[in-house]
Amino acid sequence: MSDNQNDKQQAGSQTSGCSQVDQDKRNFLIATSAVGALGCAAVAVPFVKSMTPSERAKAAGAPVEVDISKIQPGTMLTAEWRGQPVWIINRTEEMTAELSKHNQDLSDPASDVTSQQPEYCKNETRSIKPSIAVVVGICTHLGCSPSEKMSRGGDMGENWTGGFFCPCHGSKFDLAGRVFKGSPAPINLVVPPHKYLSDNTLLIGVDTEDKA
Repeated sequence: MSDNQNDKQQAGSQTSGCSQVDQDKRNFLIATSAVGALGCAAVAVPFVKSMTPSERAKAAGAPVEVDISKIQPGTMLTAEWRGQPVWIINRTEEMTAELSKHNQDLSDPASDVTSQQPEYCKNETRSIKPSIAVVVGICTHLGCSPSEKMSRGGDMGENWTGGFFCPCHGSKFDLAGRVFKGSPAPINLVVPPHKYLSDNTLLIGVDTEDKA
């Protein structure tokens, strides 16, 4: 075999080896890319799922129906609307009668701060039905949740006729959610929009068409 033929044979062998190396590299890169893509997909799925709003979040702003038939006179029930506690208070006739007797002790007895209640609750009892109060149970000072103090007297003093006391900074509210003078809370508790679907069913989150 001539030297020229040997050179061509060696060159062909080198070219074949290079082609094999390039093919191996190509196969490796393809496999690596595929694995990487799968990894990205595995990461992406939980991320996308985390961005999907939960059923609870969807319902956070939805109206809430409450059965008030089992709330005994002189007691209350707590519902949840928009992540906030809403108190439904079944006031006795005596409790309702007391509301007008301490107006001089209140910061806003006539509910003149209109942002604190809908127009149809801008009355003496701050309610649609005189016996049923509906208020958001969050203190208007710094957002604490007041404690129920619905009984007369007790640790609230002999002149106390029932209401709510905020343990954080001492704000006091009556059974219509109106704030007493001298409290850190500057305004009354909020009355949320609400309406009655029947005598025993309250819908929180929707305004009534009834007039105050």
